[in-house]
Amino acid sequence: QVQLVESGGGLVQPGGSLRLSCVASRSVFSMGWYRQGPGKERELVATMRNGGLTNYADSVKGRFTISRDNAKNTVYLQMNSLKPEDTAVYYCNAVRAVVIGPNEEYWGRGTQVTVSS
Repeated sequence: QVQLVESGGGLVQPGGSLRLSCVASRSVFSMGWYRQGPGKERELVATMRNGGLTNYADSVKGRFTISRDNAKNTVYLQMNSLKPEDTAVYYCNAVRAVVIGPNEEYWGRGTQVTVSS
């Protein structure tokens, strides 16, 4: 089992910045962020594997930056130039590689990000 604890959400004005953090209870292969806006399905924001390979949604490229501190089992999401459409609950995601069987996937409880003037 892997527990994920998120922090850093809040209310910010358009054009502002926020930094999300997520700490995992143990080392994992991949960590990242997904979000679910009002009336929308959950969607990928950004992920990063242990080796540093990243994947971003087109809608956040150039504005959001994902980073990891593997020694602390922590992933960060620096969000700049925030827009009202970035308003959503942001969920931390972790994938633990398993030698035999499918990889295990875990989710945090989510943290609210609201972009509004």
